[in-house]
Amino acid sequence: MPTAPPTQRTTVIVGKESTGKSELAAALTGRSPTSTSIQGSTIACETYQTRDNAFIDTPGILFRSDTATTRTALAQLQAHDRILLVVQATHMDDDLADLLPLVAGKQGLVIVTFWDKVLPSDFTQQVVGRWEQTFQVKFIPVDARHLSPGQRQQILEGLQTPVPFPQQWHPIPAGWRIEPAPTWLEHPRWGGLLAILLLLLPAVIAVWVANGVAGLLDPLIQAGLAPLVNVLAQAPSLLEAILIGRYGLVTMGPLLFVWAVPTVMLYALFLGAYKASGLVERLTVALHPLLRPFGLSGRDLVRVIMGFGCNVPAVISTRACSSCSRQTCVSAIAFGSACSYQFGATLGVFSAANLPGLVVPYLGYLTLTTLIYTRLIAPKAARSPHNALMIERRTFLEMPRWSAIWRETQSTLSQFFTNAIPIFLVITVIASVLDWLGLIIALAGWINPLMGLFGLPPEAAVPVILASIRKDGLLLFAEPDTLAVLTPLQILTGVYLAGVLLPCLVTALTIAREQSMRFAVGLMARQAIAAIAFSMLLAWGGAVFGTST
Repeated sequence: MPTAPPTQRTTVIVGKESTGKSELAAALTGRSPTSTSIQGSTIACETYQTRDNAFIDTPGILFRSDTATTRTALAQLQAHDRILLVVQATHMDDDLADLLPLVAGKQGLVIVTFWDKVLPSDFTQQVVGRWEQTFQVKFIPVDARHLSPGQRQQILEGLQTPVPFPQQWHPIPAGWRIEPAPTWLEHPRWGGLLAILLLLLPAVIAVWVANGVAGLLDPLIQAGLAPLVNVLAQAPSLLEAILIGRYGLVTMGPLLFVWAVPTVMLYALFLGAYKASGLVERLTVALHPLLRPFGLSGRDLVRVIMGFGCNVPAVISTRACSSCSRQTCVSAIAFGSACSYQFGATLGVFSAANLPGLVVPYLGYLTLTTLIYTRLIAPKAARSPHNALMIERRTFLEMPRWSAIWRETQSTLSQFFTNAIPIFLVITVIASVLDWLGLIIALAGWINPLMGLFGLPPEAAVPVILASIRKDGLLLFAEPDTLAVLTPLQILTGVYLAGVLLPCLVTALTIAREQSMRFAVGLMARQAIAAIAFSMLLAWGGAVFGTST
């Protein structure tokens, strides 16, 4: 008779942020995770599986924090008995004092990462030996980025017969604390500016390169689809509208897969490198003092900038934000993160109008109004100078390895393809049906008179409506007949209004799923009011300024 397969052992990997837990799990299994995470931190628990072992990589624990990720990690810790406790060699005393009480009564090992940062000596080896003798628990020092076969075997063998962690801990101080060397990001005068430039750089390069590639591919794709469009033109009218109408699946498909997907992929690679190198955490610390008066933290701004790639993973990644600022951060993403659709379409409109320089005042005004908006809606506690940043320490900068970059990139791409694209396709069908019924044109007719509030002609109504459904709808501003009647100020005002009036439906549905439908509806109402006020200020203030000069 065939023998039954051995029972798979489940081990929970627990530690603080940026201690090398994910690198360790990947090195122990040689596998990629079977569940997803989001750039900037492990948002969901990732599972790395082999035939005999399953390692659950939990989000980094932030002490004195109420983030959803910390609660998730603690819940996994309570649900399982076999633990791989990961502490950082450079900050042994702090990590052991904070983490050892959490695993009391569980079974497992202690893995000491970043051992390569500690000068090897007889003294350091004696310290590790003293810990093992005192607590009767195995301590294994490693460099998680370069786990040797011997260390891997030692860890796996130790997990076969795990030792209980004592109920009472009295940590013996290691006596050392090793801090990474400061960089320009820690400069008191220029650090914040450099951090902002480093955050914006991936978005600018990703959009520029991806749009250049898409500009070459789009004519080829359109030519290849021409025979299919001719065949589908014979379909019944409703099916024709859904497939090849103005908002049909075949019509809008190239915009998604030729224009948006390359931008998201490039942006995800950039952020993957930022995360794998430790740069994200450095940027978080550098930006925090600048943002606290607006009710945000450096951690929040990283998520807002992520939205320039895709709002969906950016909103989900706010699980790593404090509950004090999370809803403000979500609102800032919905208002000010010009996703790949919106930013690409905006550049397209400015280029079609032969006014590419408009991108500078556009981004400047978008940034300014986003900060004002978040300052107005942020709770008082989030703006308090006593609201300290919940991050453990300044991290070491490392040269990122491709395997680590790709692991981080896969997380963002997974969220984009499993969340954003399905919703995009559903919305495309809905927009096609509404257009077939004539409701979009009718709605545009109803709001045509309101365009005068923003100094815009009636032709601006349709782009504004469609951009509220899907941000690429503002591309209709680039139609020659529309551009012919718009001044540069009207183009700037129209694109701004269309971009911030409402979050697109994909973002709105994600926010409702992450928070609640009530919160999503309230957010859209607040955003619409703020967008109308800021757009009127831009239109009439710009007109007055233009007249006076």
